[in-house]
Amino acid sequence: MTTRRAFLAAVGAGCALERSVSWAQTVPAERKRLAVITTEWRYHSHAWHMAERFLVGYPIEGRWHRPPFGVVAAYVDQTPENDLSRKRSKEFGFPIFPTVAEALRGGGKTLAVDAVLIIGEHGRYPKNEYGQTAYPRYEFFKQVTDVFRKDGRSVPVFNDKHLSWKWEWAKEMVDISRELRFPFLAGSSLPVTWRIPSVEMPDGAEIEEMLCLAMGGVDSYDFHALETIQCMAERRRGGETGVAAVQALRGAAVWEAMDANAWSPRLFEACLSRSQTLAQPETFSDRYPTQAQIRQWVNDPVAYRIEYSDGTKATMLLMNGLVGDFTFAARLRGESEPLSTLFYLPPNPNVVYSASLMSKAEETFLTGKTPYPIERTLLTTGLVEACVRSLGTGQVRLETPHLAIRYEAPRASTYARS
Repeated sequence: MTTRRAFLAAVGAGCALERSVSWAQTVPAERKRLAVITTEWRYHSHAWHMAERFLVGYPIEGRWHRPPFGVVAAYVDQTPENDLSRKRSKEFGFPIFPTVAEALRGGGKTLAVDAVLIIGEHGRYPKNEYGQTAYPRYEFFKQVTDVFRKDGRSVPVFNDKHLSWKWEWAKEMVDISRELRFPFLAGSSLPVTWRIPSVEMPDGAEIEEMLCLAMGGVDSYDFHALETIQCMAERRRGGETGVAAVQALRGAAVWEAMDANAWSPRLFEACLSRSQTLAQPETFSDRYPTQAQIRQWVNDPVAYRIEYSDGTKATMLLMNGLVGDFTFAARLRGESEPLSTLFYLPPNPNVVYSASLMSKAEETFLTGKTPYPIERTLLTTGLVEACVRSLGTGQVRLETPHLAIRYEAPRASTYARS
């Protein structure tokens, strides 16, 4: 891995810092100025998914949209051998600075950007005792907001995925955004991607139970699955009132819970029936798997059991080997059939679901208003931490009074439909 010093020497960023005029000031007045703060910028990284939308545009509603932004500066924390930031810097004419503060000031003395995109995902970082990767999202955020404080001006910020691996830091981030009064958006692409069928949780629905069947790992894809649940749960009658307790299960404990009908078999069936990647026996297709086949194919099942403060129940299942997508089902009071859908993730290379997420970031940057509350991601951030903690402490049930987070979801749907 290249050191930052050698990297900066290679791209000539040190020379840029000697300029008396900020690079950010060279962007035409009609275009907004964006700073990208990221851990890595390589193929398939989140910087590739997201930052490049503001360089080359993205498809939306049958047209190729080019955001009215110029990426004027970047900070890149790590540069693996397949780094793309140097190529993008050369091609699009923005410098890479050695610190977050210098990137935000564009080589000058005061804040010189109109928005900040923080991407703290990928790279080599330590893990805590519960296996969470200590991505420096909080550290990036604090360095950004230190500039806001010192320079007396704040701009909108988008933070990719959950806020931090540590609850106290996540809460502090939200508190700082309120103190400094800047629009703060974060989260997953799952709530804003397409759905098959294109359905929304009815506003004010009486939800009895929810289930999300997903793939991926703990402290990564579990966050996406929790955001899938939460973007539906928050629309229930009474709005969001928070989570009272969680319990995480792994391995044999998951099969024992399934045998005991700890979650609705009908919701599980609905999720399997919506999946486009449902595993099949060799030489066969279009078969509903038996319980024996599910246990054979899924080597390391994980379940998060969530008890909301108002009594609503939810289950998140990670079942690699059975499915490779994200499906959701809910039992609504008075309805004989579950509400169910696939949260569709279009494939590489265009990865249009990240374009849908960046359209929400762009909306925040341009309007100064977030399309959905930061409290959603604060709650799902806390759920990830609580659930991995449950896994790491004997799969015990944990009370979560700190997750008594109240908020109202927007009445309008925010997922992609055209």
